[in-house]
Amino acid sequence: MTTGADIIAGKLHAAGCRHAFGIPGGEVLALMQSLDQAGMNFVLVKHENAGGFMAEGGWHADGAPGVLLATIGPGAANAVNVVANAWQDRVPLIFLTGCVDQGEAESYTHQVFDHQQLLRPIVKASFSARLGALDVMMEKALAIALDGQPGPVHIDVPIKVAEAETEESWSQSFQSAPVATRAATGTDLDTAMALFAKAERPVAIAGVDAVNEGASSAISDFCREFKIPLVTSYKGKGLLDENDPLALGGAGLSPKADGHLLPLVNQSDCILLLGYDPIEMRINWRNPWDTDASVIDVTPVLRTHGMHSVSATLRSGVVPALELLSAARKPDRSSWPGGEPEAVRAELSAGFAAETDGWGPATAFHTLRDVMPAETVATADSGAHRILVSQIWRCPMPRQMLQSSALCTMGCAVPLAMGHRLVEGSSPVIAFVGDAGLEMCLGELSTLRDLKIPVIICVLVDTSLALIELKQRGSQRPNVGVDFGETDFPAVARAYGGHGVWIDNADDLRRETTDALQRDGFTILACRIERRAYDGAF
Repeated sequence: MTTGADIIAGKLHAAGCRHAFGIPGGEVLALMQSLDQAGMNFVLVKHENAGGFMAEGGWHADGAPGVLLATIGPGAANAVNVVANAWQDRVPLIFLTGCVDQGEAESYTHQVFDHQQLLRPIVKASFSARLGALDVMMEKALAIALDGQPGPVHIDVPIKVAEAETEESWSQSFQSAPVATRAATGTDLDTAMALFAKAERPVAIAGVDAVNEGASSAISDFCREFKIPLVTSYKGKGLLDENDPLALGGAGLSPKADGHLLPLVNQSDCILLLGYDPIEMRINWRNPWDTDASVIDVTPVLRTHGMHSVSATLRSGVVPALELLSAARKPDRSSWPGGEPEAVRAELSAGFAAETDGWGPATAFHTLRDVMPAETVATADSGAHRILVSQIWRCPMPRQMLQSSALCTMGCAVPLAMGHRLVEGSSPVIAFVGDAGLEMCLGELSTLRDLKIPVIICVLVDTSLALIELKQRGSQRPNVGVDFGETDFPAVARAYGGHGVWIDNADDLRRETTDALQRDGFTILACRIERRAYDGAF
């Protein structure tokens, strides 16, 4: 006989899910058993937050929704950060929580609070599982998580629902998979085609929605055919090979980069927004062009952000919209005859070069990009290092630099790298973290040890919350609460069964990274840098 948990697990498997992450509790034992029996690998983590980021890393690797499992009360509460991240960073995450049955909750209050009320502001939907409606609930949950802009969906599963046998009929396939967005029609399409047809200086800006649509090939072909320079958000890095002369890299957090990119955008006579969601961008990208600028917004969803004006909105997938726009313009029409994009690319390259004294964070990032294979997947934690490495690290393909770009939360880089390597299984992975960020998730080094996967962790050690300290000084505030002592990360690595080494120069970094690529276990490259090493860097 089938249990309620069997149906939930079976529907997740039907949607392509092969891994679940979390920490068990008595209220989710039936769910764990069913996930295992359905053919899903349950990965024990040390904190629910890390489990959610591992689930996201797996989604970037195989395209299936991430699955996070938490028990009642503290388990559900621990996951709030990563669920909020999935909401803002457009990650399809199925969050399963165990709960006591409704009748029990009326008089048994130990660890009991309303999970749904807590989570509703940061999920696309929240369901309470009911016998007799589990199949339709799972169809809805998975479809909502994947539709439009992906996001988290919460499912609260009472113990009796998970454990009870049921005669409910259910389909062992996922029948409600979202369909591709159709091409735009109407007067805005006519306006967009006319604007693009006559443009002499078109520029494109692409972001997370284009990545989630899988529009990289179409954007690359479009930009190359019409000689259009491309700026991306950090999540959009690699939509066009960043070694391509037309690629101007990621933007959104670096004032130095904005100082080159925004003037170019304002010289454009046709700004093409291709799946671009400004949720990743800081204040410099609020109203970045005049209200009368010619702007075409290609979007799968209604944009309500209020960050900028547009001339024409195409409610469409990026791929069909580019096909229509291409028909409006002759391929041999000249673009940017003054060569301004090439000049900006050269200025950006010079502005984010390695330090002239031979060592520092920029030198470390350039050295690692040179040593690591082209197919490497990099992850970056929040902090000063993330802004700099996002400007330096060139991605040949999308989803090769994973980070929290909308919520910008710390503690994400290591579990993102772990989840991607576990699910994808072959591409080298490297996590860039600050010393404070690594200390947030040191417990997951034991998970990394147990998984026996070769993740490289580059930790920038300056014993400071460098980005916050920089902001303190910039606002002429006293130094408060941003400095701390130095942790012996190589010793920590050894204690957790990995390899660790201090790095103080580029030659050692090159040698140790080469060795790390041949190692079966994890490696921590502890790169000591000077206090205030990021001053003027980004």
